[in-house]
Amino acid sequence: MNAQHDIRPFRIDIPQEQLDDLKARLADTRWPDELPGVGWSRGVPVDYLKELAERWRTTYDWRAHEAAINEHPQYLTTVDGQNVHFLHVRSPEPDALPLVLLHGWPGGVVDFLDVIGPLSNPRAHGGDPTEAFHLVIPSLPGFGFSTPLAGPGMGAARMAGVLIELMSQLGYERYGVQGYDTGSWVAPEMGKQAPDRVIGVHLNAMLTFPIGVDGELDGLTEVEQRRWAAMQNFNDGYLQCNSKRPQTVAYGLHDSPVGQLAWIVEKFKEFTDPEDGLPEDSVDRDRILTDVSLYWLTGTAASAAQVYYEEISANAWSDTAGEEKAEWSAEGAEGEGAEGESAESDAGDWAASAPGTVPTGVLVSVHDVTIRRWAERDHNVVRWTELDRGGHFLAMEQPDLLVADVREFFAKLR
Repeated sequence: MNAQHDIRPFRIDIPQEQLDDLKARLADTRWPDELPGVGWSRGVPVDYLKELAERWRTTYDWRAHEAAINEHPQYLTTVDGQNVHFLHVRSPEPDALPLVLLHGWPGGVVDFLDVIGPLSNPRAHGGDPTEAFHLVIPSLPGFGFSTPLAGPGMGAARMAGVLIELMSQLGYERYGVQGYDTGSWVAPEMGKQAPDRVIGVHLNAMLTFPIGVDGELDGLTEVEQRRWAAMQNFNDGYLQCNSKRPQTVAYGLHDSPVGQLAWIVEKFKEFTDPEDGLPEDSVDRDRILTDVSLYWLTGTAASAAQVYYEEISANAWSDTAGEEKAEWSAEGAEGEGAEGESAESDAGDWAASAPGTVPTGVLVSVHDVTIRRWAERDHNVVRWTELDRGGHFLAMEQPDLLVADVREFFAKLR
């Protein structure tokens, strides 16, 4: 690392009084009633959440999971006025390729704990040492310990600029990027801004949208038609709240750990495979609780949601009944945005943005709604992989599948 930059070693050490406060709040939860027989159809069932909250309060061991994260070298720095927390795991292989791993919402650096070893040290995990990576795993601005936000405007493009500068500070001038969800917005932006440095972009849980061009819905395969229908029928209540009133929603999430728990665990229920299973059928319960704990203990309910406001509200996500719910349009970008501010985000109008040129690999799980022709319209897709299992949180649900595809994609680009 370049010594001239203020990159400081960091270890997570949550004060005990915060943990005691969390347990007290969980014990004092005021539980609502619910309608009989509705299950998960109207939100997280009370009995399920009570059981999970009690586990969080009594048997979940934050200190053990804190220690597991601290096994990996962590650092803090400031880039363009933004505090950035990141894991930096150097491979024992000297010729390893630097790789940035970007999480999504509601996730964080803990999403990648199961892939760190295989990616950074394949020799120790039955892999080819020539496929090793030096890993940089940042908490995206506004998430985890990358707080506070430097100010409004921290959309995907500005996040990308911050991370490009971070990689320069670390001395990496040639590297790959992998991202999912929010990370799948930021990773391509890094490629667009630094095509001479980013050798490849690998994405999963990627979103693709029609842009109002004649014929773009013609000839969709049966699978693509199902994905498009799922996109239109998607229950996007959380997205509307995050993108339009992130601060208002945050009061309940910031003050009530059970509120924060319900807000996040519902996404694990909806976004994991199998869809009809419980969250813990796909992701270990304590890993979910570690994820929720990081949001609670860092107080980032509001700041982590701001990226939705920057990207979605400013780019006019249409939610008019009978219209295409997932349409990004140039016309909409001139509509309602931040009060007193331009409706355009740093990323500009996605529908009008120039396609990326950096080689891009797309990994599609059974949960994803990614449609190939729209991905290829916006990105230089050179690899496309369809999985028969796995959900949104692939690094936790099917880490071996993610590792294998990342290795194969970057093997041709090193």
